[in-house]
Amino acid sequence: MIGTEAPVLAVLCGDRHPPDMGPIESGAEIRYTDEKGLPEALRGADALFVYDFLSTAVPGAWHAADRVRWVHIASAGVDPVMFPELRESDVVLTNSRGVFDDSIAEYVLGVVIAFAKDLPRSLELQRERRWQHRESERVAGRRALVVGTGPIGRAIARLLRAAGLVVSGMGRRERDGDPDFGTVYASADLATRVGEFDYVIAVAPLTEQTKGMFDAAAFAAMKPAARFVNVGRGELVVTSDLVTALREGQIAGAALDVFDVEPLPADHPLWTLGNVVLTPHMSGDFVGWRNTLVEVFADNFARWRDGRPLRNVVDKQLGYVPSGQ
Repeated sequence: MIGTEAPVLAVLCGDRHPPDMGPIESGAEIRYTDEKGLPEALRGADALFVYDFLSTAVPGAWHAADRVRWVHIASAGVDPVMFPELRESDVVLTNSRGVFDDSIAEYVLGVVIAFAKDLPRSLELQRERRWQHRESERVAGRRALVVGTGPIGRAIARLLRAAGLVVSGMGRRERDGDPDFGTVYASADLATRVGEFDYVIAVAPLTEQTKGMFDAAAFAAMKPAARFVNVGRGELVVTSDLVTALREGQIAGAALDVFDVEPLPADHPLWTLGNVVLTPHMSGDFVGWRNTLVEVFADNFARWRDGRPLRNVVDKQLGYVPSGQ
């Protein structure tokens, strides 16, 4: 047990409170707060639940966290809370790894098929009431590179392989014989390897090493017929370089669910490019996902209260949960 008194839990959620918090409320003093009230909520709090995982308010309010020992974020990515003061502290950081794996994999398979079968153009022609016969591509036998070999990347690899694609991975270290990817290439070799693939899927965590990894050199090295899919983080991509690559035909298309600026401004050139599929950061958001996020947190909260090992503990130097947890 962490103590006989009920712990104080700050929950960053804005006006939309997390669902199904009853079991947690019975075992803690909860302070629901928006970004403005976060500093006051953190004073004297034992733990912080970042339910609003898109918020960037935690670093600016951290000066008030005089007693926090545990931070949990309701997402797989932890970059919104990966600031120096937290990274260098003894505070334990956990995430919601595992919630979105299958739904993001389904999204990726969906856009791969949409590109191969030219579904966006079919919908345009349908709206125009135009009958225009075309031939489409096969997905079986096409090669896909999944950049990011964590649980989401592995779920993507398994689903793409089931559809007949030949899948490889890209991570920190090169290796063979991986059960999901077969061959895993080193991220440092992106520019020399990316030209071998028809689909390039970005799902890597955002770290100092991965920020901006998809730049002009990476896009120039891709096949002109290749499609790029980003379900990782917007900052993995140098967006202006991607726009140039799409406009100049260096790559055939892109499906983007995440962006370096969200919401994407209405005047952004990505909106008007015909070879782009855009979605508003929703690739993992299945019906009931908010409840599932709270279930993951509730399990860890019970473990934390009982002094048991927590799940999904982030290595704060790496910026993600190491494999094997």
